[in-house]
Amino acid sequence: MAESNRAATSRRSSANRKPKKNQIPFGFAAVFLFIAVALWLNTKSSTLSLFWMTGIAFGFILQKGRFCFTASMRDPYLTGSTSMTRAVIIALALTTISFTAIKYGYASAGLPIPGMSYVVPISLATLIGAFMFGVGMVIAGGCASGTLMRVGEGFYMNLLAMIFFVIGSLLGAHDFGWWKEHIISKGTSIFLPDVFGWMGAVLLQLGVLLALYILAEEYEKKRGASSH
Repeated sequence: MAESNRAATSRRSSANRKPKKNQIPFGFAAVFLFIAVALWLNTKSSTLSLFWMTGIAFGFILQKGRFCFTASMRDPYLTGSTSMTRAVIIALALTTISFTAIKYGYASAGLPIPGMSYVVPISLATLIGAFMFGVGMVIAGGCASGTLMRVGEGFYMNLLAMIFFVIGSLLGAHDFGWWKEHIISKGTSIFLPDVFGWMGAVLLQLGVLLALYILAEEYEKKRGASSH
């Protein structure tokens, strides 16, 4: 009797569902718009066209892969899952190898190493800022890339987060000179190849990432075992 009631309820809910719209025409329209805008931007600047195509490609990958730095930090505590955490660790390992190869290539050729402007001093202010940003992105439900992705999906709460993200960024850029002079510059800059050498820096960073990967995997196993 209970099974027949459940079956009847399931049939009624299925009948009440609205049929899904065919998304294929929208897909073709989006591709056509993407190509048209790329061609138009190319008449203005090939760089703008490249930025447009790269942005669309990254947005598509982020949306389909559900790749999110916020989820990598939030999910272990909320659900016990560390799959996104491990995905971020793998991404960091791959970028470590690739960017080190690029920088080493420039250094061995006697050329200025690219990206050195991002080797900035670290201090207590770095820890405080990282903590504040981490809390903010968890409450907002996304970091910068995740917020942009969800705005594109039509999430209005993330649109609100993006508006204040822009406001906060503008305020930060406006006062950055003061912060750099009085706070940031007081810290110490560390470039790992200068301390451990190129190979030592890579092995150290990959070793730390490997340890974090193993810890994340073991954490998920323990959380899964404790929930059963």
